[in-house]
Amino acid sequence: MATNKRYEKLIKSYDRKQLFDYKAAVAMVKKNATAKFDESFEISMNLGVDPRKADQLVRGTVALPHGTGKTVRVLVIAKTPKDKEALDAGADYAGFSEYIEKLQGGWADIDIIVATPDVMGEVGKLGRVLGPRGLMPNPKSGTVTFDVAKAVSEVKAGKIEFRVDKAGNIHASVGKCSFAPEKLAENAHTFVSTVLRAKPATAKGKYVKSLFFSSTMGPSVKVDEHSIGADH
Repeated sequence: MATNKRYEKLIKSYDRKQLFDYKAAVAMVKKNATAKFDESFEISMNLGVDPRKADQLVRGTVALPHGTGKTVRVLVIAKTPKDKEALDAGADYAGFSEYIEKLQGGWADIDIIVATPDVMGEVGKLGRVLGPRGLMPNPKSGTVTFDVAKAVSEVKAGKIEFRVDKAGNIHASVGKCSFAPEKLAENAHTFVSTVLRAKPATAKGKYVKSLFFSSTMGPSVKVDEHSIGADH
């Protein structure tokens, strides 16, 4: 009940219909992140695209300059000597057949899987297990590569993947509310700018229909995309 009262008080503290400059929105979200844990800083965008059409499927990766603030657990599926190379680069787990078996058995203590191209035949068979959890390695996101050291380093440093859903929405966590405001603003700017540059040539009308910043437990703040440099 206390949580509900806290939330009600927060949403009455500002006009939720007002458009905020992105830096002011960052400050608002930080101010309202009053939960008893370090809340994540979230970005939600609704895009004017039709994700059912292959040429309007907005997806990509972005390296956040200040990371996500989260500990990312990385598994690299690779044969020797690439498995050792991955572990030396900071991977939490690396190997081949033993991890294929663990994943088949329902093991789930990981956030991202990187795989070398030569093992994708076996990894592909795990589609029903990995697909629904968003763990299937993909060349477009840089998670199918022989350069496993680079892939692991980028992911650990704050590289994240984004993909528009069936309703045209993109959601991402781009930091922790304990970050300094300028760091959150830079992460947010980097993420939104990357999504803007990913605008499909075939998309008609307004590209960014809405843009919101929020914390895990706080109310959302409506952001003026023009303050970041939105493209219509």
